[in-house]
Amino acid sequence: MEPWNQTAVMHFFLLGLSEDPELQPVLFGLFLSMYLVTVLGNLLIILTVSSDSHLHTPMYFFLANLSLADIGFSSTIVPKMIADIPSHSRVISYAGCLTQVSFFAFFGCLDSMLLAEMAYDRFVAICYPLHYQVIMNPRVCGLLLLVALLSSVLDSQLHCVIMSQLTFCTNVEIPHFFCEPPQLLKLACNNSSTSNIIMYFLTVIFGSVPVSGIVFSYTRIVSTILKVSSIGGRYKAFSTCVSHLSVVCLFYGTSIDVYLSSALSQSPKKGMVTSVVYTAITPMLNPFIYSLRNRDIKWALQRLLNRAA
Repeated sequence: MEPWNQTAVMHFFLLGLSEDPELQPVLFGLFLSMYLVTVLGNLLIILTVSSDSHLHTPMYFFLANLSLADIGFSSTIVPKMIADIPSHSRVISYAGCLTQVSFFAFFGCLDSMLLAEMAYDRFVAICYPLHYQVIMNPRVCGLLLLVALLSSVLDSQLHCVIMSQLTFCTNVEIPHFFCEPPQLLKLACNNSSTSNIIMYFLTVIFGSVPVSGIVFSYTRIVSTILKVSSIGGRYKAFSTCVSHLSVVCLFYGTSIDVYLSSALSQSPKKGMVTSVVYTAITPMLNPFIYSLRNRDIKWALQRLLNRAA
């Protein structure tokens, strides 16, 4: 069969998590609840940080932006999946698919960059506490956020360009609940080996740089903490990093698993389950991880609720 020109492919079919009719109401209620909790929880973090002057510090500046990125990341994927369940329509247009890939790459890269910058913030706070206010001044924080945004835009546009060069045949069924780049590469009729190499090269570049920054920061942090003589001092220093480390492990652990499973495994089911974790569950859990483990956030939330009451 001759492949169609890419402009002839007007839409794709998303097969979703399950085709079992009995599971559809359960999936609809589950993902709608998760999405609402994600949006409300992250909005509450943003509102708390912006309304409390005690939280106008670099650490919470990056946390508020991470919450905003989490809302965008989840909103790129989950609402479409929720809307498809009651309508029984799993069609997504070609342009819609490319748009989803573009925003998926943008918010994914932004999450990754912000996590690296939050690790750098903890590194400066613990390793150079006397120079923290000078090093992490508002101008530096703004520049770090700008670097994260520009890197994310670049990653997003490169993903979009690569996907737009692919040619698809009549088989336009995506065995997933969103237009994930590895699944689109598998559907391509033309020789996509070059696109595969470029795609994984981009993943390595835009993924390894933040990860390297996080590893370097925590290597220095651990080294500094071990030099502290008192156990209480060590615990106090490390406790400021626990929430961030939890989010980093959850985000990168599931993301790496998805890309490895898509490269090594032929079954998309395992990758779909893992994708649910980093596209829906991780953005939902982030506000809880930071609010439950952070005394400043809990006090600020209490003050905010008291004012609202």
